[in-house]
Amino acid sequence: MSAILLRADAVATFDSQSNIYRPGYLLVKESRLAEIGPQSELDGRRFDADVQEIHLEGRLVMPGLVNAHTHTPMVLFRGLAEGHSLLTFEGWYNGIRIWEEVMDADMIPPAVAVSCAEMIRTGTTCFADQYFYMDRIVPVVRQSGMRAALAYGIVEMGDSAAREREIAAATAFLEDVQDEPCITGWVGPHAFFVDNSPAAIQMELELADRFETGLHIHLATSGEEDRYCQERYGRSAVQQMKALGVLDRRLLAAHCITLPSGDFPTLADHPFSAVIAASACMRAGAEAAPLKAMRQAAINTALGTDNVANNNSYDMFSEMQIAAKLMALREGEPNAITARDILEMATIGGARALGLESEIGSLEPGKKADLITLDLTAIGWGPAGGQDLYTALVYSICGLHARDVMVDGNWLLREGNWTTLDYGSANAELNAAHAELRERLPGSH
Repeated sequence: MSAILLRADAVATFDSQSNIYRPGYLLVKESRLAEIGPQSELDGRRFDADVQEIHLEGRLVMPGLVNAHTHTPMVLFRGLAEGHSLLTFEGWYNGIRIWEEVMDADMIPPAVAVSCAEMIRTGTTCFADQYFYMDRIVPVVRQSGMRAALAYGIVEMGDSAAREREIAAATAFLEDVQDEPCITGWVGPHAFFVDNSPAAIQMELELADRFETGLHIHLATSGEEDRYCQERYGRSAVQQMKALGVLDRRLLAAHCITLPSGDFPTLADHPFSAVIAASACMRAGAEAAPLKAMRQAAINTALGTDNVANNNSYDMFSEMQIAAKLMALREGEPNAITARDILEMATIGGARALGLESEIGSLEPGKKADLITLDLTAIGWGPAGGQDLYTALVYSICGLHARDVMVDGNWLLREGNWTTLDYGSANAELNAAHAELRERLPGSH
């Protein structure tokens, strides 16, 4: 593959020094960033004929965003769960599970394709997913070119036959993706102690150890796990997880709304990441997660959209804005979480949660060429000399400012056009699948 030299009006690296080059350049070789810096460093340099030079006038280049918690097939249910709080067992069951019980595998590929297309179009380059039907999800994610941590979602409700079936399916999935260049396999217990029994948890830990991977779960959405563990073990869910050895594995925990503050030091001492899904939380009528206190306790934090039956958008720029405003409201103070910290959660924080911080999350030589460009000529940036760049990125623009998306050195979006996915065809297939789904459960909506 020839090298690519990108010249842009601005390059925001999100590295530890928060370097911003105006104008800046990046040299991409194969799948990695070879150089990055101010364009003045290029004065007088000549490159080989196989270096493709691209001028990104009116563009800002920055790291691609990391959506650390979602369920891509569930775009199929967008509009079907209105009025249900999906952060409670009852709401999840009546708002989602009844539809899952009548869906089929053929409905999955177009849903995943539309989800990936929406993420790409709005500047997300990497996502963490949790669902079943992984044999139908993986080929679409592979085609999309996105980087992904896919977790086989396990719900067994204490049923031994379901447990064996789900563990077998998760094992087959993990075996299948071991050699994927941009996909890593995870174990995805839906929720410890709520719909995954202690027997299942032990098998899931063994599976994570066997494949040297992490666990992607939902945690502390309504206090159900804590009530269960207090009644049976006389301790919080986090302390019971510690006793079982769960916290010794990399743990990606979505929501974390009702975590007891007394458990924060324990979580900070382990490879644990809390994923805040502010829009889903607000739409469910739930409390806001104690993000400021978790960050002060040195817990790694990331951002995710959750499923788009509950959000209903994959736009991580909008998610950043909502999370920042919600935390100011929760804490009763302006700028409770700074714009720079919110951006960190959506980039290097998400990368760290997935164990990919040495590869993605910032623009630095040696890291993967996962980046996006934003249109600086579109609305929201001005006036010149007014808001700083980080404030503009969080509060003033949206994902539709994204014009180009690159993952692993390959373009997934160029000048606003998808290069790996046919969104129109996928959306038409999704519409047909959605209509068929509604026919299978008449009277539900």
